[in-house]
Amino acid sequence: MKEELILVQPFCEDKQKTKRLEQVLTKALNSVSYQKITKEEELKNLQYKKILFAISQGISGINLEYFRLLKKLRLDTDLLYGCVAGIIVDGESELFTKSIAREFAFTANLAGCTFPGRPLVEATASLQNFNIQAKNFDTDNMGAYEKSSKILVEQILNFKPIKKKHPNILVLHASNFKTSNTLQLWNMIKRHLKGCDIKEISLRNGSIQDCGGCPYTMCMHFSEKSNCYYGGVIVNEVYPAILDCDALILLCPNYNDAVSANLSAFINRLTALFRKTRFYEKYIFGVIVSGYSGGDLVAEQLISALNMNKTFILPSRFAILETANDPNSIQKIKDIDKKTKAFANHISQTIQLK
Repeated sequence: MKEELILVQPFCEDKQKTKRLEQVLTKALNSVSYQKITKEEELKNLQYKKILFAISQGISGINLEYFRLLKKLRLDTDLLYGCVAGIIVDGESELFTKSIAREFAFTANLAGCTFPGRPLVEATASLQNFNIQAKNFDTDNMGAYEKSSKILVEQILNFKPIKKKHPNILVLHASNFKTSNTLQLWNMIKRHLKGCDIKEISLRNGSIQDCGGCPYTMCMHFSEKSNCYYGGVIVNEVYPAILDCDALILLCPNYNDAVSANLSAFINRLTALFRKTRFYEKYIFGVIVSGYSGGDLVAEQLISALNMNKTFILPSRFAILETANDPNSIQKIKDIDKKTKAFANHISQTIQLK
């Protein structure tokens, strides 16, 4: 007997606005047993469930019931503990679908929810974002929307955690060992990780050239050999390590509410490898330190780039987020030893067979 799905579809008064989403859900959930929730007060007993969140947004990008749901998740941080979920966002403009999705995924993740690789189906008003998928599926854009939603439902229901007896962890950073609070935080975490092979690569070593947007055929040519036109440390060290790893940990100091330039270049350059190899069986974790605020924006950037686009699994509570400005001030954060030990244990419990 197949597991029942929970459909969480925040209520929208205007039935005309939800008509397209309803059509898509009818096809995606055909032959699937599911329970539907439309109001925030109905969100109860959801732990260890398989969930599809389907959000209809108007031209303003606002759905009031969605924001009630978001508030509940931020106040009850165990509400989705052990859950696996995906997201459909249906919009009436060309804007806001991705921003709503990444904000929601981050909040749900903090509440204990895991997202499999590529957990988002977004539909802008014009459906122009389905142009490529429509060609791949040999259908029109609406057909691609329906097909993608059906695949997402199957992906949620079939998801099973992947654990290894002796997992390989790849750690990427671009920080200075002498001054970086982020590296210090990682070192505090690392000493509690046992039974794992840990490989660290500094992206400060050598020049990291960003993706130059090569023509598709050229990118595919290099991709076939797990290569990239621009070469360097990304091809020589990072690509092989990505292929070998079971989990990728990015050490992210917050630079102007975004990941650093070298880490951003790495994410962009990952496209060449991604064209040949998907990462559905690899986990992503983040170690994020802000000087002032905005760690959530960096976390959402990682979710959007590596989980929603590059298919890494987003495990529950994937990131540790701290604030530390002056050199070595990370050491003075209250209960930092307890926090780092708990995060290390969480990584182990997520990826390691005991």
